[in-house]
Amino acid sequence: MALDIDTVRRIAHLARLKVPEEELAPLADELTNILGWVEQLGEVDTADVPPMTSVAAMTLPMREDVVTDGGIADKITANAPDGENGFFAVPKVVE
Repeated sequence: MALDIDTVRRIAHLARLKVPEEELAPLADELTNILGWVEQLGEVDTADVPPMTSVAAMTLPMREDVVTDGGIADKITANAPDGENGFFAVPKVVE
């Protein structure tokens, strides 16, 4: 898929990039090459490749999913600039 200068100009506009006129033609060639590589990746047969989440075979440690109230409100609000009765005190923002 070859990109022309008008398409590259539009892509730059949508990406909010300021690209000088003299750089549009080389940029069009670069983007065309990149899209060619992406098209080549689409030709690779990955039917027998299992999905993976990491390049290293590992299992993440699991923990019990237990709901608690925390019980550490004093520690959490200790660094607050203004705390009151275990809550964060903030200025009124709605009139």
